[in-house]
This record gives sequence, structure tokens and C-alpha cells, in this order.
Amino acid sequence: MPLRSLVATLTAGLAAATTTFAAAGPVHADSPPSHACSSSVSIEAYSDALDKTTYEGTFVGNLSGLAVDRDGSLLAVSDRSSLFTLDRRTLRPRGVVPLATETGAALDSEGLAVDRDGTRLVSSETEPTVRRYDRAGRLLGGLPVPDALKVAPAGRSVANQTFEGLTLLPGGRTLLASMESSLSGDTAGTVRFQTWQRHAGARDFRLSAQYGYRADTGLGVVEVAGLPGGRLLVLERGFTAGIGNTVRLYAADTRHATDTGGVDVLTGRDGDGVRLVSKTLLADLVDCPSLGATAEQPQPNPLLDNIEGMTVTGQRRPGGRLNVLLVSDDNQNAVQTTRFYSLRVRVA
Repeated sequence: MPLRSLVATLTAGLAAATTTFAAAGPVHADSPPSHACSSSVSIEAYSDALDKTTYEGTFVGNLSGLAVDRDGSLLAVSDRSSLFTLDRRTLRPRGVVPLATETGAALDSEGLAVDRDGTRLVSSETEPTVRRYDRAGRLLGGLPVPDALKVAPAGRSVANQTFEGLTLLPGGRTLLASMESSLSGDTAGTVRFQTWQRHAGARDFRLSAQYGYRADTGLGVVEVAGLPGGRLLVLERGFTAGIGNTVRLYAADTRHATDTGGVDVLTGRDGDGVRLVSKTLLADLVDCPSLGATAEQPQPNPLLDNIEGMTVTGQRRPGGRLNVLLVSDDNQNAVQTTRFYSLRVRVA
């Protein structure tokens, strides 16, 4: 199909979304009846257009987080300290800024959220940290982090297994970061979600409630996206050599979960005064139609890759299906792909 016609088709299908999905190169889609991944999730299209490309001398890949900017454009953060601005319709890069720590060093930037004034909030899984940057990539400061969540020996977390996901909940008063894996002493697979709160009109976030979340066996939490009413979309992912990736999308609810900030050991079960975040499976992405995708390494579905970033780009109508964009982190590896996925998700 000619690119102009294909873009028009996709744009019409997502006309009510804040951000539409089309690609700077071939967009691959299937006929509507075969789009379903589950009763709650369908895949509209995917694009490999940015795979192994460069922009202004910067490699466009290693993408770990997505967010929608105040003007509706897309932001994509690389875990190699680059923040890209992407055209919301074509995905073509329109700008890139470098990110750095307080000492000017590179950071392992994983999660991304945009504050109401356009400030970029970026999580790093090295220390871990959540830092604030302006639009030009200048460092503005950072948020406090509980001692227990810091990397050992300062705390109980493992390097590169900390703040993988980051989201600002609707209303802009609650920021939530998700740990990728468990703290030392907690039952394997039980991770912590840390929140920060601010009062109406305030600029600064303060430490707030922490929650326990049980990931599926062998999977870690790689991204979260805030929904109204204290709910979340949670992306869990794992990898098995010779088999490939497992990627599952959950709806989660923090509203009745216990604040675990003062709980030393999480067993992974409700009880002893602790109630974990509840979750409901929306889809295992292995069940999505492949849409003709190919993979450079074994995968249970060739559509799958190292999916790591997620953002909600819009909603067709109040209470209707959400338009959700995912991206995979290619790790600058020849057998992995930078791939964008356009999903439509219904959360009951």
C-alpha cells in the first residue's frame, strides 16, 4: 500500500487519539478481524522504521522509555543517555538532547515521564535515581530515594534491576517508579513500586507510599503507565535463551494495597497485614498476530522482541479503548530490533 494511503488509513482508525501511529518507513498491519491478541487487547500495527538508524550522529536505539510531550509529540529515552523527540505521526526524529548526571557522566536512563510544565523526569537504574531535566537536557535536580531501594551496599537492591519504569499518574500529583526485580530479603518476583506526592500547586515531589507487586515467575517489571483512579498498566517481560521473550500486559490497582515502606520483608503473598497490588492479565503478547514480522533470533512469536517502553497516547472516548504505544530496546545488538507497536487496550 502506498505510504500516503497507509498513513491515512491508520490515522482514520485512531482519529480520537491524542497521538496517532504511523511510521517513517513501512508500517505493517493485518486485516482488522485478525488484530486480536485477547479479548482486551488488539495490535493495530508495528514499525521497524527506526531500527539501526542514526540521527544527527546519534544512534537511534537502546530505547527504554516513552512519553507524550505537552505538544503531543513523542519522547523516547535511550539507556545510553539520549532523549529523542519523535514526530507523533511519522516517528521520524525531530531532535535529540544528551542527558548526564550531576558530574557530567552518562546515566542508564530507563523510565520517562513529562511533568505539567514540560520538565522531563528520567529514572536511572544504576543508583537508582529520578532526575529532573529541562527541554534542553539541563539537569534541574533529583528526587529523594528510600535507603532500602538503593543499590547494595548502600541499600538492598541489585545494580541494573531498580527503577526501570516511571509514570506520572493523571492529575500530575503522583509519580510512580517500578523496580524491575526484588530487593535482597524479599521473595523473588515480588517488586516494590515507589511513589512521590505533591500538593496542589506545588512543584516539588515528596516521598510517599510504597507498594508490593508480584510479577509472574521468571519475569520482571519493565514499564508502568498511569491510569485514572490509582490504576496502572504494567508491562512484564522475561527472556529465555533459545526460546525468546515473554511479554505480558497487566492492569493493576494500587487503591487497596498496603504501604510497604516500613515492611522489611515481602513474601509475595497477601497476609500478615500486607496486601499487594492486585493485577489482571490483559494479554500475553505471544498470542498477538505476527502481522508478517520477522525476528533475528528465536522467538515464540516473531513479532516479539525486547519490549521495554510503553506510554498511553490517547483514548477514543471516555471509558473506551486506550491507544498504547510500545517500543523494544535493541541493545544496539544485530539480533535485536528497535520496533514500535501500536495497541488498542480495553481496561474494564
